Amino acid sequence: MGEIRCKFALASSGFLGTIKVDEIWRTDLVLTTPAISSDSATQKSRLWFPDQVLFTPAALDEPWGQKILEKVRSLNLPIEELPRNRLTRLRGETERETYDISKRTLAVVTAPKSSFKLSPIPPSADWQFHIAEGCPAHCQYCYLAGSLQGPPVIRVFANLPQILDNLANYEKSDLTTFEVSCYTDPLGIEHLTGSLAQSIRYFGTRKNAQLRWVSKFDNVNELLSLPHNGNTRCRVSVNATPISGRFEGGTANVNSRLQALRKLALPRTQGGGEYPVGLVIAPIMAIENWELHYTQLLDEISSTLDFDCDLTFELITHRFTPGSKDVLTQWYPHSKLDMDESTRSMKRNKFGGIKYVYDADTMKSLRSFFAREITQRFPKAKILYWT
Repeated sequence: MGEIRCKFALASSGFLGTIKVDEIWRTDLVLTTPAISSDSATQKSRLWFPDQVLFTPAALDEPWGQKILEKVRSLNLPIEELPRNRLTRLRGETERETYDISKRTLAVVTAPKSSFKLSPIPPSADWQFHIAEGCPAHCQYCYLAGSLQGPPVIRVFANLPQILDNLANYEKSDLTTFEVSCYTDPLGIEHLTGSLAQSIRYFGTRKNAQLRWVSKFDNVNELLSLPHNGNTRCRVSVNATPISGRFEGGTANVNSRLQALRKLALPRTQGGGEYPVGLVIAPIMAIENWELHYTQLLDEISSTLDFDCDLTFELITHRFTPGSKDVLTQWYPHSKLDMDESTRSMKRNKFGGIKYVYDADTMKSLRSFFAREITQRFPKAKILYWT
């Protein structure tokens, strides 16, 4: 929620060993919104429900932790109150088994003191902060692989009020932007936590701060009436059909994400949320016939957002590191994701780290295509960055 300096994208091929991914998802809740097309209004949202919810003692001491406890109890989810502030029994005999156990677990914990010292996150935003770490989706190119330490359990922070209060220390006299999707997909767990809505309410009270979040999910109805005051930009991450269909397991499909973005952008007089919105096209891949597939994607975006709105684009090409490749290969041993170093250019960061990106000619072709096609369809939209 990536190499946009924000690690937010995740998904899978459809199987976790011998366990189908769909077994840990429910699509039985129909959420409706007035004054929106019947196709999108009756569409079922895909919601993740964990096999177990763990609470640490420190999390239960927090008022927000108690709110989350009340919410998950109302959903009749299996709850365990841990005896100490440590998460245990998450590791299996292999990395794949550890992945399977962790991805079915929601852990409610407290954010460590170190997380209150924010880090800059250009080009996505001025600063990043975290209301959770880990994501319930299963993206085979997951940018979190190799970035977060330990099993990929979904951790939610119960000390949310302190996290939000700390942000005022980083506001400037002009607009300051805060990204909350670097280590999670906040919408993917919102029905379990309410933390994204609370963050939106907080930013609605600020004069010079903007919240930014991005998702591959579509459960936005509870966000439409919030008092955001234009201080939250809602984005969805989308991709061409051959990529989203193959590599983004456990997520809402691209059409559902776009319909959710339409709801968020529509004026309130039409039942929408009237938010500033955005598209994150990521990770852009130079697959066979990529021009055709991305043209179809941009056409779908154009037909969905067929009204004037405050719209931005963020364009992120696929890249990987040796560490992320190693982790992803263990998580998804049968993946068809292209991570052939011999076809990429190697880049080093200022700390000596290595990443593999497309060569200069490919990057030039991709960039010129998106700049041209987006400008033609969305002359008023802003392309915030290309990376």
